[in-house]
Amino acid sequence: MNASSSIFAQRYALGPSLAAAAVLAIGMGFGRFAFTGLYPLMISDQILTVYSGTLAASANYAGYLAGALLVARARPSDARGLSIATAIISIVCMGALAWIHGPWAIVVIRGLAGIVSAISMIAASLWLLQHMGHAHGAPLLYSGVGAGIVLSAELIAAGHAAGLDSSMIWLVLAISSLVMVLVAMPALGAQPKPELHFGRDGSSAREDNSSILDAVRLIVIYGLAGFGYVITATYLPLLIKGALGSVNPIEVWAVFGLGAVPSCFLWHTLQVRYGTRFSLVLNLVVQAIGVVLPALDHSALSYLTSALLVGGTFMGTVTIAMPAARRVAHAVRFNMLAGMTAAYGIGQIVGPLVANALYTSSHTFTGSLFTAMGTLILAAILAIGVGPAHIR
Repeated sequence: MNASSSIFAQRYALGPSLAAAAVLAIGMGFGRFAFTGLYPLMISDQILTVYSGTLAASANYAGYLAGALLVARARPSDARGLSIATAIISIVCMGALAWIHGPWAIVVIRGLAGIVSAISMIAASLWLLQHMGHAHGAPLLYSGVGAGIVLSAELIAAGHAAGLDSSMIWLVLAISSLVMVLVAMPALGAQPKPELHFGRDGSSAREDNSSILDAVRLIVIYGLAGFGYVITATYLPLLIKGALGSVNPIEVWAVFGLGAVPSCFLWHTLQVRYGTRFSLVLNLVVQAIGVVLPALDHSALSYLTSALLVGGTFMGTVTIAMPAARRVAHAVRFNMLAGMTAAYGIGQIVGPLVANALYTSSHTFTGSLFTAMGTLILAAILAIGVGPAHIR
């Protein structure tokens, strides 16, 4: 290993960060988001209808909220066990979908997958950022979600091209995830660094009050971001249907995930250099532009650009907000990361409900996309007020 690669490995805590990223790739990229790519295939295989598929997606969103609430008081010392458990349960859920074809059973499984995906997000973040003390590992950690989306999308595309049905593809995803968790397991046993402390030592009551305000503001911003991104993430395959000719829509979903991988490093770098306030505002504004593009222009280029911009910002929001939340966590009595994830979950539940109501009345997603854009702009305005004591 040369000097530059050694510095990179030390800065980003390569081993532990990759292990935590694998947990997110399994729990989020595979266990949660692979359903987006497999949903149309499960319908063509007559395993799901549009109605039962919508119920399964809704159960997943509700499960995500429930998972965040279940671990609201989780401690950093619990995080390793939770990370491993959620990876294993996610694999079991994927494997179950290879054999179970009853619509209501699938709804239950997707609800469970939503629960463990939220817990995996919180557990991996707690383990790496707080238990291990590797704050600079955040971009590598959260790039695991995008990497999981890309890898699962390509496995779905390859399986479909090889003539596999959706059940066999779920089995392929489960086996691939099992390989990942076995590779990650040794690094998850790493010993923590001495814990770093933020804010409370020598802080004044005024600073603590500022921290409480920032904590509440971050939670609200994060919930609005969950609402803003989920409409594109949920309806992108429907938006692009027929617009790309012979191109498989799953490849556009892969572009969505591909944008998320390097974006985590970009947004982390901006946060370190310019602070949370600037980077979060910019992230949300760019995301708003990406969300509304398909409503302004119905060309293939617009859809691809939207996928790249939203994919390139939604995990950037996480990369910026989660470390910022860690810095103000001392000001609240609950697990701040769990509170953020719960708010995100509420946004993800409300978003599709609003989109469905607007679509029912107008038979177009234009109103939904403009609503999502407005929500993200509101979040950006709130981000302007993030307190200076926690800018960096």
